[in-house]
Amino acid sequence: MIVRIIAAAMAVSSTFCIAHAQQKTDSLTYPQESRHLSNMKQLTFGGDNAEAYWSFDNKFLSFQSNNPAWGLQCDQIFYMPADGSAAGQKPQMVSNGKGRTTCSYYMPDGKHILYASTFEGGDACPQEPSKEHGSYIWMLYPDFDIYVADLKGNITQKLTNEPGYDAEATLSPKGDKIVFTSLRSGDPELYTMNIDGSDVKQITDDLGYDGGAFFSPDGKQIIFRASRPKTDAEVEKYKKLLSENKVEPLAMELFICDADGSNLRQITHLGGANWAPYMTPDGKKVLFSTNHHSKRGFPFNIFCINVDGTGLEQITFDNMFDSFPMFSPDGKKLVFGSNRNNGGTRDTNVFVADWNN
Repeated sequence: MIVRIIAAAMAVSSTFCIAHAQQKTDSLTYPQESRHLSNMKQLTFGGDNAEAYWSFDNKFLSFQSNNPAWGLQCDQIFYMPADGSAAGQKPQMVSNGKGRTTCSYYMPDGKHILYASTFEGGDACPQEPSKEHGSYIWMLYPDFDIYVADLKGNITQKLTNEPGYDAEATLSPKGDKIVFTSLRSGDPELYTMNIDGSDVKQITDDLGYDGGAFFSPDGKQIIFRASRPKTDAEVEKYKKLLSENKVEPLAMELFICDADGSNLRQITHLGGANWAPYMTPDGKKVLFSTNHHSKRGFPFNIFCINVDGTGLEQITFDNMFDSFPMFSPDGKKLVFGSNRNNGGTRDTNVFVADWNN
C-alpha cells in the first residue's frame, strides 16, 4: 500500500514545503546522496506514485498511482519503461479501474503482473480510515484478493480465495514462489505459495502485523516489517483495531527468516517506523525506510543496515519522504518513491538512479 504516513507527515505547513522546494538545485540528488546514487531520473509527475517494482529483465516497472490527472480516485496499477523514455506520460493501466489496488509485481514471463484488488467487493474505492486521536491507521480491507493480469489489463488468474485480507504479494527472484500477507488466521501473518497459487504455507505466527515482505536475492530468506505489541495496553489496542480491519503502523521493526519461516530474527531495534526493506544484490545488507531519526515523525529517509543489525548508514536525505527502495535484478539501478522535486505539493513520485556501491 502507498503508506499514508506520507499524508501525516505532509500535515506540516505549506510554507515549509515551499521553502523545501526552493532549496532544490539543478540536480534531483542531494549532495549527501552522491556516494551511492547518481544519474537520477524522475519517472512520474503528480499524485501519489509508489511501490515501483522491476520486471525480471530490468526494463520495466510496475507501480501504483492515484494521479487525479489520469482520472483516478484511488490507487490503480500501471507499468512503464524504467529508462524514463515515457516519463510524464500516462502509462498503460493493468488493473481494471474498479475498487482499490496495491502491491503489483511482475511475473517471471514479463507478460503478466500480479496485484491485489478489492474490485470483487464493489466498483467504488473503499473508504479510507479516519484519523483517531491524531494517530495514523492502515486499513486491511477484507475484499483484497490477489490476481494476475496480462499487460492489457485482462485478469487471467485469481490466486487467493480465502475470506479477509490477502495482499502485499511479491515474488522470489528465482521466479518460483510468492510471499504475501493474509488475515486468514485472524492475525496478519506471512504466507508463501507457488506462482500458480498452490502449496500455501503460513510462515509467521507471532502476534502483530507482518507485511511488506521480500525474498533475498537467492530466494532462501524473507525480510519483512512487523509490529510486536508487548504490554497489555498495546495488545488491547492492537486487537481492538484489528477487529475493525485496521493496524497502526507507528512502531515497526525489520525481521528476517528462512523462506520456510525458520531461523526468525529481528534486524533493527531502532524505534519508530522501519519498513519497506529490500536486500542489496549481494544479500549482505538491507535498504529500508525509517523515521527513527525524526523526533516529529518525519522525515522518512532510506537507510542501509547489515543483515546482522550493524553498520547503519543513511542513503537518502529528502526533508519529507523517501521510501520503497528496490534494486533492479542486475543490481545496477535503484528505484524508490520520494517527495523531492514536487514543487511544494504533497505529490509522491517514482525516481530511478544508478546504484554505486
